[in-house]
Amino acid sequence: MSSQAELPDEMDFPLEGVRVLDLSRVLAGPLCGQVLADFGAAVIKVEHPARGDDTRDWGMRVGKTETTYFNSVNRSKRSITLDLQTPEAVQIIYDMLPQFDVVISNFKHGGADKMGLGYDKLKSIKPDLIYCTVAGYSSHTPEVKRPGYDLVIQAEAGLMAVNGDQDMPPLKFGVAVVDMMTGMYAAQAVLAALFRRERTGRGRRIEMALYDCGLTINGYCGLDALQLGHEPKRYGNNHPSIVPYGLFEAADGPLIIAVGNNSQFEKFCRQVIARPDIVEDPRYATNVERSRNRASLLPILSEAVASFERDVLLQRLAACGIPSGRAAGLHEALVSERTQQTGMVQTVAHAEAGSTTVFAPPYRLDGQRLPVRCAPPVLGEGTREVLQQLLAMSDEQLQQLQQRGVLTVPEVSSTSV
Repeated sequence: MSSQAELPDEMDFPLEGVRVLDLSRVLAGPLCGQVLADFGAAVIKVEHPARGDDTRDWGMRVGKTETTYFNSVNRSKRSITLDLQTPEAVQIIYDMLPQFDVVISNFKHGGADKMGLGYDKLKSIKPDLIYCTVAGYSSHTPEVKRPGYDLVIQAEAGLMAVNGDQDMPPLKFGVAVVDMMTGMYAAQAVLAALFRRERTGRGRRIEMALYDCGLTINGYCGLDALQLGHEPKRYGNNHPSIVPYGLFEAADGPLIIAVGNNSQFEKFCRQVIARPDIVEDPRYATNVERSRNRASLLPILSEAVASFERDVLLQRLAACGIPSGRAAGLHEALVSERTQQTGMVQTVAHAEAGSTTVFAPPYRLDGQRLPVRCAPPVLGEGTREVLQQLLAMSDEQLQQLQQRGVLTVPEVSSTSV
């Protein structure tokens, strides 16, 4: 685990000076906001005063109001609490809005308009606003009112049908891949809109649908299915057209072996597993033949690989220039020397827990990794500071709003916006 994260003395954040109002919750919308925060935007996350974001109750507890799930998509943000069902809270949004560049929302269809927080209303207040909505299904389809859930979309978009082995039922991905990719796609769209606004002065409405992004993730597998005209086979950890290319079990653990061409296969047989007879068999001499005869070849290779210890194989594979690697457990991977060298896992100060572990942004600019600017926020930690800074609210005004249930003002505080 890397040591306490420190901000570099001089870091040129590309989005410094951009303000983002994050009205979204759960995963896709908050991940979009986190990407913008990573690049230096001041992201203000608006949450319900009592329960906050739903994900504050998902995963393992960190402090009193955070969880591992929440922390995975909310680093480097501030949190303020507003009950958007109250007119006072909506008016606060109106009053703050001219100081923001981007709004992210994922309300149910019609919900934002009902509360007075839809695009047309907010655009009338901030004409050059960039407004990004995330929904389950496109507003241009009859299913627009359906709620969007990652697991449902994985099933409906065909992603579960390409995951796992041929004799298995449909299998979901280990993480909420549709939510995560939708958040990334949304951030890309916001960045493009910000770039365009710099040139034209005009804002933009962005609509992201989980189902659309789920289809996109299918990539070349989806195009294969369309070209075939029927359901493609599933190959699990193996490659549909390259053999051997997948997961194998050595005598003491799993490893990946990715033989990419015929030259590598000859080295694999002769120098790695000491079975020159295999490459000399015309059934396996070329990749086309190996792919055609995979049913007879893979058991032979699996038996040969299983007779060696994993480290011996990895050393031989590396010496031959054949791509390979250990199939690590998740915890094993995260605490490995390789991960430590990346600086991707960092410990940051936390107002309640003392410290907490988060992932660093994956981006490097001019050779320097973007830092974690602050830990994921305690619920409402920035309510007082943000509203006093942006709207010059007095402590008395905040107290009155708190008494009416519009917001909460905890004592925890951190940095300015």
